[in-house]
Amino acid sequence: MSTLAVKFDDHAVDVSFTKNALHFVLADGREISAPLEWFPLLRDATEKDRNNWRLIGNGIGVHWPEIDEDIAVGTIMKGHD
Repeated sequence: MSTLAVKFDDHAVDVSFTKNALHFVLADGREISAPLEWFPLLRDATEKDRNNWRLIGNGIGVHWPEIDEDIAVGTIMKGHD
């Protein structure tokens, strides 16, 4: 009997936004989201500033230079306290 081994890779490869949420696409194809309310700097940023992001640490997080905001993939996966 064989089993299917699924390999998870929780590094971000893409970032997008809807009106009320931040979305990360992960290297393994999963998509995770969080409400923008969790991140006031992003919530209040212009669309131009939101879309000016870069991956940091090979995708373990995302940096927005115009608003000096960093968000780790793990923060989104963990959820809000």
